[in-house]
Amino acid sequence: MNTNLTPFSALTPDIILNALDSIGLHSDGRLLALNSYENRVYQVGMADASFIVTKFYRPERWTTAAILEEHAFIQDLFDAEIPVVPAIPFGENQTLIHADGFRFSVFPRQGGRVPELDGRDKLEWMGRFIARIHAVGALKPFKERPTLDIAGFGDNPRAFLLANNFIPADLIEAYRSVSEHALDGVRCCFERAGKVKNIRLHGDCYPGNILWTDDGPHFVDFDDSRMGPAIQDLWMLLSGDRADMTVQLNHLLSGYRTFYDFDTRELHLIEALRTLRLIHYSAWIARRWDDPAFPMAFPWFDTPRYWQDRIIELREQIALMNEGPLELV
Repeated sequence: MNTNLTPFSALTPDIILNALDSIGLHSDGRLLALNSYENRVYQVGMADASFIVTKFYRPERWTTAAILEEHAFIQDLFDAEIPVVPAIPFGENQTLIHADGFRFSVFPRQGGRVPELDGRDKLEWMGRFIARIHAVGALKPFKERPTLDIAGFGDNPRAFLLANNFIPADLIEAYRSVSEHALDGVRCCFERAGKVKNIRLHGDCYPGNILWTDDGPHFVDFDDSRMGPAIQDLWMLLSGDRADMTVQLNHLLSGYRTFYDFDTRELHLIEALRTLRLIHYSAWIARRWDDPAFPMAFPWFDTPRYWQDRIIELREQIALMNEGPLELV
């Protein structure tokens, strides 16, 4: 497996097309890179004028067993008639194929548009959709994929950022202090919520990972799927001020409760999970900085302004975590 600091440097068009050819998918040479930083995803034209989508997984991010567990979860959802896009099996029912040191999968091309969740009907529809996923996700746990927790999304990313000279010297103490207090606030939120149930989740449920058609929404990327509280797949669909988010949450849960129960104690976790995501996101960029795609995509990351904004952001999160949870009506 390719283990250098630029893990996709050896992934040439010839390797991609030869890999597909090896499983009987013969391309006409049309190759379009799709928007993905963690992996490399391409729309490929086939000789019969159709299209497929292929994903080449970032080396060493997930074990083979963890990727196959993701594929099995998506297939479980598909079998339950939930609109998701499972990997296409080849050979002896293999959904993950090895070629030239890379692992890749193939998916049918699925159209749609990124939704604007701007009304009650769409939010209730999304709530029903996510609840159906959670009803299947709760049937059994992941064994190979991790659980969303404070250590993995907060403590460890913070330690990485502080230890690797990404934060400007004149801001590092401010970041150290505010991130410490923010994680203290996260722990308090989790304590207020108590022992909530962890289930299999989509894990990265924001509008960019949703495509909407006339038939409704579907997800196209379960790469961050893991164990965690149900609210993780709901809070990223909320936006605006507290009043706006309250209305949106009530609409989501109105649809959600049609198919799955919701533990209201998880409302204490919304701002805590947002705080963890903010810290984890900065560390995610930092860990990938040697991949040439990242400095090109995030040129502002190593500027003082970026870290000044993160410090302000975390201070705001500390205040928000001290407020009561959003209210249900």
